[in-house]
Amino acid sequence: MPFDEVIDAIADYAVSPFDPGEEALATARYTLIDSIGCALLAQNYPACTKLLGPHVTGTEVPHGSRVPGTGFVLDPVKAAFDLGASIRWLDFNDTWLAAEWGHPSDNYGAILAVADHLSRSGQKALTVRDALVAAIKAYEIQGVLALENSFNRVGIDHVLLVKVASTAVVTAMLGGSREQVANAVSNAWIETTLRTYRHAPNTGSRKSWAAGDACARAFQLAFMATRGEMGYASALTAPSWGFQDVWFGGRNLKLAQPFGSYVMENILFKISFPAEFHAQTAVEAAIHLHPAVKNRLDEIEKITITTQESAIRIIDKKGPLNNPADRDHCIQYMTAVPLIKGSLTADDYEDEAAADPLIDALRAKMVLQEDARYTREYLEADKRSIANAVQVTFTDGTSTDNSVVEYPVGHRRRRTEAIPLLMSKFEANLRTRFAGEQADAAIRAVQQPQGLDAMPVEAFMTLFV
Repeated sequence: MPFDEVIDAIADYAVSPFDPGEEALATARYTLIDSIGCALLAQNYPACTKLLGPHVTGTEVPHGSRVPGTGFVLDPVKAAFDLGASIRWLDFNDTWLAAEWGHPSDNYGAILAVADHLSRSGQKALTVRDALVAAIKAYEIQGVLALENSFNRVGIDHVLLVKVASTAVVTAMLGGSREQVANAVSNAWIETTLRTYRHAPNTGSRKSWAAGDACARAFQLAFMATRGEMGYASALTAPSWGFQDVWFGGRNLKLAQPFGSYVMENILFKISFPAEFHAQTAVEAAIHLHPAVKNRLDEIEKITITTQESAIRIIDKKGPLNNPADRDHCIQYMTAVPLIKGSLTADDYEDEAAADPLIDALRAKMVLQEDARYTREYLEADKRSIANAVQVTFTDGTSTDNSVVEYPVGHRRRRTEAIPLLMSKFEANLRTRFAGEQADAAIRAVQQPQGLDAMPVEAFMTLFV
């Protein structure tokens, strides 16, 4: 029985030889560097680090995988969880926005854990370039599936696409055949996840480790498939019980375009703010206004945020915010903090910072309104803007300028401006965990593209032990 068309296309792409262009490869290097930096920064937060390490304290696995920022050598399944959770924890890693959104760098949790294991065990002599090519494929699978299929609108969490993409590329990395990749991917589709934990009243820390969970499960499914575990050819299209009938009301999943390297080339980096991406430009706009409002905060009558429909649907939150996971997905909170202090960092979501009564006072004065152009250009393939505007009105009737930012600094249209900032972000994150020569050696390594590409994966991972 032939596999569903979408599963077939994913399997073909995963196992086919692929030579990416220089733009895709160069961008992939930055995604790798940034993902490691995000993981290292997250490991300064106990809520993240309490989940890391072996299930049985003290266990070290022969030929296991390292977790950058730690001394752990773990079963690759647990290492995939730990690295995936660390990369995603602070909502600071790269983003893809389309009909569905998500964070393709989540896939590095699985890719690096498996690559390190294969290299250390002597099964394959993999280089960083091999990991980058696998990442380009994982980004593409996740991102192309997201172009015209909106999973969140039917209650599915976007980490399903991480599971599907990681399962495909990891099965291929393990030496799986095309049929074995299809078998594994079919099982990934069957394991659909609710997004309950991303929305009030249940917003919680699972949204920070859900990607790690998807990475770990991807390795498990890949491992089983390469050992002969069966797949399910009509997992998507089976009447009544298939993915499309159960979750999509009978609608067909669409692949908007053939797989290539489009997603990697157009990825959105989070450069300056650990914040849900629909609010990135609102934060930047608020920072622009900070000098004009910092001495008049008690005179503010109204704050108008003009935004896209997606931001209103996803991150418009009123009332109490219960934890950091709640706050970093509230556009009002993410706008209030930079109006007050001129910046926004991960620490600003912690309970101590959130206790400042001025934040909620400003949130109460905020009005969100949609601009139809912002919504339209957010969806247009040649623009993909994520526009926001912020304007403050004072009690005396005067107002600030309407501070408009249409493209965040991490957008492809601002790539030249972004890359030096991204490298500075990496160094700052790195130095929260490492000092002296070890930090300097890691910085030198990532600054040499050809040397980085040729570096054995196990040597790269050792930089961050």
